[in-house]
Amino acid sequence: MALLGLGAGGAGLAFVLSAGFSARDEPTAVEAFVARRLRNFSIPREHRDARNPVALTPVVLARAREHFADHCASCHGNDGRGQTTLGRNLYPKAPDMQLADTQGLPDGHLFWIIKNGVRLTGMPAWGEDTPEDDSTTWELVHFIRHLPKLTPEELAEMREFNPRGRRDWEAAEAERRFLEGGEVAPAPPSSHAGH
Repeated sequence: MALLGLGAGGAGLAFVLSAGFSARDEPTAVEAFVARRLRNFSIPREHRDARNPVALTPVVLARAREHFADHCASCHGNDGRGQTTLGRNLYPKAPDMQLADTQGLPDGHLFWIIKNGVRLTGMPAWGEDTPEDDSTTWELVHFIRHLPKLTPEELAEMREFNPRGRRDWEAAEAERRFLEGGEVAPAPPSSHAGH
């Protein structure tokens, strides 16, 4: 049995040395299984069954939608599907939060993941250890639950809160100057279309 284990370990090491590790690869089924178990194991028992103490209201949902668009959508996308340049290139890739793997998690798990992050992934810890930040995090839990029901109008509104790059700010400034009767300088050429 020990020889079998050594042989498998040696074969795995040989594969890694020949193929290397790349964030472009999909995690193996074994990696995904182990990562989920470790993530769940990392959440303290008292938080696992925590229920969202923040009442769900239209105001709470709107505030969480704006916060998500500004802070989370770079990786997760406004719709939570993770189909962004950053989200697709993380290892493991940003999850599709509309699916059962996320929607099936208890509220306490979602809260803990947002607040404390997930080690060895691209998910950082967010917020300070204050009641105000905890309230914001619980609001985000409500928004994550709402992701499968997002409307086209909500998605359009969220685009207004997404972070903007330098070119977006320059275009807005050029438009402002034009509307005020000033001259508009031509936009600088970009070597990266779509950025």
